[in-house]
This record gives sequence, C-alpha cells and structure tokens, in this order.
Amino acid sequence: MPLRKRLLKSPILREIACRVAARYIRLVMACGRWTVEGRENIEPLIEAGRPFIACFWHGRLMMVPVAWRYRQPMHIVISRHRDGRLIARVVARFGIRTIAGSSSKGGARALRAMLAALAAGDCVGVTPDGPRGPRMRAAAGVVQAARLAGVPIVPVSFGASRRLVMSSWDSFVVPLPFARGAVVLGAPIPVPDDSDPAVIEDTRCRLEERLNALTRAADLRFAVTPIEPAPMVRPGDAAGAAS
Repeated sequence: MPLRKRLLKSPILREIACRVAARYIRLVMACGRWTVEGRENIEPLIEAGRPFIACFWHGRLMMVPVAWRYRQPMHIVISRHRDGRLIARVVARFGIRTIAGSSSKGGARALRAMLAALAAGDCVGVTPDGPRGPRMRAAAGVVQAARLAGVPIVPVSFGASRRLVMSSWDSFVVPLPFARGAVVLGAPIPVPDDSDPAVIEDTRCRLEERLNALTRAADLRFAVTPIEPAPMVRPGDAAGAAS
C-alpha cells in the first residue's frame, strides 16, 4: 500500500492534513491578489431564492469554496473514497456542507440528497468529471439532476498566475502563495424539462464546452498554459485500437 494511503488511515494524521490544507488555502488568499468575478451571473438567482447547481472540474476544486460568501447554504458532492472524505473536512472549514456519493458509489443516495437540498432552496456544487474522469469531460448525471430539480447549472472555474499542476488524472491545480488569481462564475445554463436523450446530450455538451471555455480563459488571462481536456473516447475506439 502506498505510504500516502497508509498515513491517511490515521485519524490524527487526517486531521493534521485537513488543518494544513485549510490554512494553506487561507494563506494563498491572504498573501495573493484574488478576485471573484461574474457575481452578477448568480446574484439575481440568490436574491430570488432560486437554487442552482454549480459545476467545476475536479482539478479546479481547491479555490472554489472560498468564493461562496452567501447566506444560502452550499453543498458539494464529494466521493465516499478516503480522499473524498479528506476534501469534505477541508471544505467544511469554509462553511461548505457536503453530500457523500458519486457516479461510481452511492450515486442514488447522493442524487436524493441533492434533490432534497435543492428543493429546500440550497445550492449544490458538483464536479461533473469526478471522481475518476476523464479529465474535463462532463458526465450526463448532473444534467439529469438539474432537470429533475428544475434548476439551472452555473459553470465555475479559477485561474492563477503561479501554480503547481499535480500529475494526477485531473491535473489538479494548486495555486502558490503571492499568486494573482480569480474565481470566475459563468452565466447560468438553463436545463430543459425534457428527458429525451438527445436533449440531455445537447445540454451536456453545452455544459462541457462552456466550462472548458471558462477554464481556458481563466488560464490565458494569467499567461499560463491552459490545461486541455482528456481525449474524447468514442464508441468503437477501443475495439478499433485492439483490432
């Protein structure tokens, strides 16, 4: 078993890791120049008490919680995996609630919890490429959830002038101290009340394109190399490669 996994089995070490991570995020915010842009895209929804689903790529999760400065509660769907539980404890330090579950485990329970939170007027955050990828490719589940709840989807991302990009499947971005950065909130994407698979797919594609465009623009504004989505895998590609 890798050393990291052995260490994170210890409750004491997990607590230390959570505290260090939360303090690091606060350090980045305190000694850098960070802004939150696009608030005008969500404040009409907030003022009207209308919930929405905020979508951000798994690799851009780190700085999103610090942008939420509203009384309306925010829940983020986090996987039940050990790493997910660690992330949940970190974001809780910023007043963010969590829903345990993912597309691979506990999905039905997570969906019920999402719908209950949205019905209560709370907002929900989702990483549509998590917990396993492909990187920056949206799954259709978030569109289905938004359709069932009757809420729009808001794309969210961030960029930073100085950063580390981890060698993980999601190319997780860690901003460095003294960086300039911005969390960007995009315009809401309406989700039609239509269960037709073609309509669901069209909305999924629109979400993926808008979120990738937002992320690319956030990187380019700070003159850093944009992180590209994982290559598309189409039906038959694997079979064609094997033949």
